[in-house]
Amino acid sequence: MKTIRPGQLIYWRNEAAIVLELKGFSEVIIRTVDEKKTEIASIKDISLSPSSTVHSSQAAHLLAGEKEWDKAVDRYELIKPLLDKRGRTAEDVKIISDKAGKSITTIYRWINRFEETGLVSSLLRVERSDKGQTKLSKEVEEIIEIFIESYYLKRERPSVIKLHRLIKNECRELDLEPPHKNTVYARAREIDEKEHMRKRYGPKPAKQKYEPIKGQFPGGKFPNAIVQIDHTPVDVIIVDEEHRLPIGRPYLTIAIDVATKMISGFRMTLDPPSASSAGLCIAHAVMRKEHWLAKRDIHSEWPIYGRMEMIHVDNAKEFRGKMLERACKEYGIIIEHRPKGQPNYGPHVERAFRTFMKESHDLPGTTFSSVKDRMGYNSEGKACITLSELELWFTIFIVYCYHHRPHKGINSIAPIKLYQKYVHGTADQPGIGLPAPIDDEETFRLNFTPYVERTIQRDGVTIDRVKYYSPVLRKWVGSSDKNNKSRSFIFARDPRDISIVYFLDPTTNTYCQIPYLNNTRPAISLWELRAVMKKLNEEEYNHIDENIIFEGIRKMREVEEEAIEKTRLARQQRASEKRKRRMAARRLGWEGVHPKKDNKHKEVAIDNDPGEEGEEIKPFSDIQLGGE
Repeated sequence: MKTIRPGQLIYWRNEAAIVLELKGFSEVIIRTVDEKKTEIASIKDISLSPSSTVHSSQAAHLLAGEKEWDKAVDRYELIKPLLDKRGRTAEDVKIISDKAGKSITTIYRWINRFEETGLVSSLLRVERSDKGQTKLSKEVEEIIEIFIESYYLKRERPSVIKLHRLIKNECRELDLEPPHKNTVYARAREIDEKEHMRKRYGPKPAKQKYEPIKGQFPGGKFPNAIVQIDHTPVDVIIVDEEHRLPIGRPYLTIAIDVATKMISGFRMTLDPPSASSAGLCIAHAVMRKEHWLAKRDIHSEWPIYGRMEMIHVDNAKEFRGKMLERACKEYGIIIEHRPKGQPNYGPHVERAFRTFMKESHDLPGTTFSSVKDRMGYNSEGKACITLSELELWFTIFIVYCYHHRPHKGINSIAPIKLYQKYVHGTADQPGIGLPAPIDDEETFRLNFTPYVERTIQRDGVTIDRVKYYSPVLRKWVGSSDKNNKSRSFIFARDPRDISIVYFLDPTTNTYCQIPYLNNTRPAISLWELRAVMKKLNEEEYNHIDENIIFEGIRKMREVEEEAIEKTRLARQQRASEKRKRRMAARRLGWEGVHPKKDNKHKEVAIDNDPGEEGEEIKPFSDIQLGGE
């Protein structure tokens, strides 16, 4: 894990500097190399490489083929022990080069490329000139690949010599120049070691040799070593932002740091757990929280951020998607799934959920933990908190309460105190330093956002029957892939607002915003789109297109507004009737306190009263009583 420590070379506003001292969780004291001046620098202005911002906005990991991507991941796993090793020597590099069968120069080149960006995609094969390219023809390369897969990688474990003989005979039959024996040996050495053992010796030996031994859950030894992520429904009914009507229970996704029990990030949504909520939770955990807190006017620290080394999750399908897997590998994040049948393997996040739900039971609209606990409490009738207000409440609880309370799991130390000890160190143990911030948080978020693949037409791109267009799409109209089929492109979208999608340009590997083709359309969420699509599909003769979808959205919102107005008027009418009944009851009560006078007194009162003849005046009847 990359951190910022005293004595380290960093780049502040693209200027080389040395870290002198860590100042809290968000600032460091530095001394510039060129001008020899001392400054107090914010962590957000610091990077570990002067060129990191050039590469960070790219998303090459999504465009790479499966084989190319697997090779890049293998290269990262090979050099990973060298990346964070202090005092790395040439002997250390030589050991890795011998193990991989690669030259020392190649290993150094991979290390330099990765350290410039911090991205695994930097290890993808770079298109070059003829230097280093194979001299074999495409046909011979295909023959080698076919015979390695169909003959060599078998449980009978044939030798490379026999493999070479078969390849040589096949090439001669096709009038092709056969490859040299050393070439075939080199191809065999390039096979992934785990794959090689799995196919030639079986899955059990491969698992025993290459998979880590799993027993009791290993606790993280420092911040961001291991982060647990999980979902749960919140025990509170929330209301909508506009009309304040109950709309259901939201889902909470949290990321908790195993070492310190700090909450790294969270995501709250009305949608069921999905790859979207998992990805956005990871993005929130990695990003710095200053802007998040300032936007909510919260004056407290939430200092944990930065790339985690491992994410520990359960076996739910939202944690097994291609988007999440590739995004994690791109940033060198390991995903470890909880062993099946061992629910207690994730105790940290489960314990945190129990704490949060217990706190939420004090909120209006709570559902409590069960029907028995609710005991007739009208959760929907009492509901008054919106999703954004609940999100604000939860943020305040985290930064003001949870992080500062003693935690039994860490010897009754407050999580933020333990985090401070890890970062700044103690008299007995040096600190690990502050986490290195992500250079481009927006691109990081988009890389963890679900995407779809679509072709581009003359009128733009259509996603779920909604059209999007921008001039940047024009040059890709009618593009074909290697098989001469219509080429598909990647479009990421935030489910909270699908009025804009993000096009991944294959030439620059960067995201471009693509708005609606019809920019008069209102911004909608993916949830609204799916709701109106479901309603329209229930009508047998509906021809569904973009116009009818947004017409359906408009009508649904009108129905909601009419229902709210009727409810408001009904409530107003009930309140008025209730007020009249209370006034009548109070008047009857005054009659019991002041008995009616006899006729003689009544006549005197009438004669002296200038008002309407025969009108009876009751005590305090001229006073307008307000509601309770």
